[in-house]
Amino acid sequence: MAVAPGNPERPLMILAAVALVGLIIAPFVVYPVFLMKALCFALFACAFNLLIGYVGLLSFGHAAFFGGAAYVTAHAAKVWGLTPELAILLGGLSAGVIGAAIGALAIRRQGIYFAMTTLALSQMVFFVCLQAPFTGGEDGIQGVPRGSLFGLIDLNNPYAMYFTVLAIFAGGVWFIYRIVHSPFGQVLKAIRENEARATSLGYDTAKYKLMAFVLSATLAGIAGGTKALVFQLATLTDVQWQMSGEVVLMTLLGGIGTMVGPAVGGVIVVMLQNYLATTTLPATVVIGLVFVACVLLFRRGIVGELAHRLKIRL
Repeated sequence: MAVAPGNPERPLMILAAVALVGLIIAPFVVYPVFLMKALCFALFACAFNLLIGYVGLLSFGHAAFFGGAAYVTAHAAKVWGLTPELAILLGGLSAGVIGAAIGALAIRRQGIYFAMTTLALSQMVFFVCLQAPFTGGEDGIQGVPRGSLFGLIDLNNPYAMYFTVLAIFAGGVWFIYRIVHSPFGQVLKAIRENEARATSLGYDTAKYKLMAFVLSATLAGIAGGTKALVFQLATLTDVQWQMSGEVVLMTLLGGIGTMVGPAVGGVIVVMLQNYLATTTLPATVVIGLVFVACVLLFRRGIVGELAHRLKIRL
């Protein structure tokens, strides 16, 4: 299947349109809460991919943004009584602030040193969430009200909540697409390919990497805040280091550097977790074996390998 030279993005647009139609129909066929969880993690994986796939920075600390924003969103909705859109926005902004602080300290490190720095700083956020009075400690923040979107749409209706989550996911993916295909995104790709050459061309690579880090953190925070409203709960599970490992797995499984790969990887991991929870099989072991099999058989990830073989851009 060859791509027409004049429109290399056409397959991606067709796939996006088909996926959107499928997602609109999906809640009438599949349990909406499962779909909402999958969409939240898909957006989280896409946000992480913005950093690793297009800048080449491997972060082991993205749970700090995902889980930290979940706590802020839950607290804002339950204690301060903010409407859901404002609570999610506040969660995303707080993740961006945390991302700016962590990024400023970690961004000048390279390779494994960068990854370990993000992991260490993320663990500091975890201990803050464990000890801070407003987080509820090991119990987390429970009974978070979903409220009414813009004061008009009651999100206690599962279908209203689902289409709100779908709109957030679609908006987040569209925003990432615009970033990647902007002049800013081209500079990020240049830094990924050869940072020294980008520096020689006059680009302040540290500034560009920090901006990408903050954008990735903000989008991850929006995903975490949305998940907190879906499940009406914010817990330590979302902020511990295992969550950072899961998003790495999702992205690698789907395909690093592809637009839709991380979302597919996120959905696959959530599906496996939900299915294995009803069996006696150890979920982490099975998911690990699936990951190893994909690394051996699909070096570019599932979507990446598919796009390579069909010679299309996904």
